[in-house]
Amino acid sequence: MPDRHLTRGLVIAAPASASGKTTVTLALLRLLAREGCIVAPFKAGPDYIDGAFHRAASAGRPCYNLDAYAMRPETIAGILRAGAMGSELAVIEGVMGLFDGAANGDGATADIAAQLKLPVLLVVDAARQSQSVAALVHGFRSFRDDVRVSGVVLNRVGTARHETLLRKALAGIDMPVVAVLPSDKKLALPSRHLGLVQAEERGGLELFLDRAADWLHRHLDRAALDAALAPLQVEADAALRPLAPLGQHIAVARDEAFAFAYPHLLQGWREQGASLSFFSPLHGGSPDAHADAIFLPGGYPELHAGKLAGNTRLMQGLRAAAMRQAAIYGECGGFMLLGSSLTDGEGRQHAMADLLPIETSFAQRKRRLGYRRIVSLADTALGPKGSRFRGHEFHYSVQMGRTDRAAALFAACDATGADLGPTGCRQGSVFGSYLHLIDRED
Repeated sequence: MPDRHLTRGLVIAAPASASGKTTVTLALLRLLAREGCIVAPFKAGPDYIDGAFHRAASAGRPCYNLDAYAMRPETIAGILRAGAMGSELAVIEGVMGLFDGAANGDGATADIAAQLKLPVLLVVDAARQSQSVAALVHGFRSFRDDVRVSGVVLNRVGTARHETLLRKALAGIDMPVVAVLPSDKKLALPSRHLGLVQAEERGGLELFLDRAADWLHRHLDRAALDAALAPLQVEADAALRPLAPLGQHIAVARDEAFAFAYPHLLQGWREQGASLSFFSPLHGGSPDAHADAIFLPGGYPELHAGKLAGNTRLMQGLRAAAMRQAAIYGECGGFMLLGSSLTDGEGRQHAMADLLPIETSFAQRKRRLGYRRIVSLADTALGPKGSRFRGHEFHYSVQMGRTDRAAALFAACDATGADLGPTGCRQGSVFGSYLHLIDRED
């Protein structure tokens, strides 16, 4: 049997989105970190943005995603080892409602809780109910035999009388109350079309996190929280190899415009022997001239298109890398950078790297959203033709013009198996698509 390290953990979930689970998670992470606890944050599902808030709340500890739909069990084991080893507590924030998953029903937060045998702390928005809370919580507790709800956090509670009614109702079904939290409008998190505004862009983040921690501290039942935790087994030798490295030295774009890189992919490349360097396209940076591969993650290039177009060092560096046949891979925002132009939401067209024969535009937005099953249509640095992956797609821009099918990068279908046709583009050693890869399929 492999060596195992024992820590404790829980999953923070909710009946639905907008119940307050992110604010509660951030408050708990900051409170524990402030008290000297080594806490490991995780985020369920395909979410790039919440993880940066988790990292800030937990004293800079990286936040890793866990995805029951898109990840193989061995990948999840490797992520737990990388993220939780040496920690005292693992906190996993769920996505959407506890039982909400992909279009085929798989991949819910409940699946993560069941797979890891961790209890669920259910955050309930109690603003518009009283005794009915017992029926709601009872339904979530009894819905699946392999998912255990070990406590609740009552959020947006109005008055002392409201609290009394809620507590009495939950006592009737023997459900522990871990915290009763009043509304605080100063703890609202601003959002954008892909979710929260990025942590790096939010002014006063430290003040917000400390305020949230103080808010939770005043209303938290520590004994109930401790009782709601359970041991988490972490395999010390679990390998983390979601994707093959693009090269031996991978230059990775990283800044406010290109922030959507999954930590488990970067860590997996490192653990397979690749070295990584970072550069900022938005702040005058260019990929290392010695790199044999370049990764351009997604993000918000449309918000900074003029500044990116004016970075001649960046454009020259990308073109020089293509000339020397370095592998250049772009996902979503990175894919847009590799095209000939990007049209922003105001209809202004900006010249991009012109390494792929595509144009992208936000002038007429069309949302594409969902998990994807992916097959490579050609040999690339990601693997040979026929390589299979799982990932997701979430964007509002559209690709203008038609890419020759022979130059398409992937064939994709959604979680229900519906064929979405060819997608992406490749030209020489340069390739990319709107899809975000999460893991390979065996």
